[in-house]
Amino acid sequence: MPIVKCNFCSKKFHSKPSWILKGFGKFCSAPCHHKSLRNGKEVKCFICGKYSYKTLKALNNSKSKKYFCGKSCQTKWRNTEFIGKKHANWTTGEYSYKSILKRNKIPPVCSLCKTKDTRILAVHHIDGNHSNNNLENLTWLCHNCHFLVHHDNVEKQKLFSKLKRLKKD
Repeated sequence: MPIVKCNFCSKKFHSKPSWILKGFGKFCSAPCHHKSLRNGKEVKCFICGKYSYKTLKALNNSKSKKYFCGKSCQTKWRNTEFIGKKHANWTTGEYSYKSILKRNKIPPVCSLCKTKDTRILAVHHIDGNHSNNNLENLTWLCHNCHFLVHHDNVEKQKLFSKLKRLKKD
């Protein structure tokens, strides 16, 4: 068997004459063959500095021309870059209900069931007007109570009576 040189790593290896006649036998292994097909380049991650391979398509399609080693680094960058006016869903900045309650040190506790789990708390507009962000019009409700207040008149009346009692105290 003839000894040939790998077209990628220049390692010498044995190749069958029939393979050479058919145009095969140019690479010492499948990994060398696959690496030779790559046409992109290694780029440095914008966040952590680790190098990773990017295809030509990925390099050409990047709008920011910042490259990342994975989704976690990309998300870290995106969460610092696209906030406020740059966020795709930002319209007028009127939707800061939670921050209004937090700034006024209203404890995050559901007004009806007294749940303290902040992961399930939402802000409810008492008069139903989402433009009215006065502190007197906002209250904490868990998702379950919030749904019930919007869809059940008995629960809505319960909330109103509790809020009236709190205002009297």
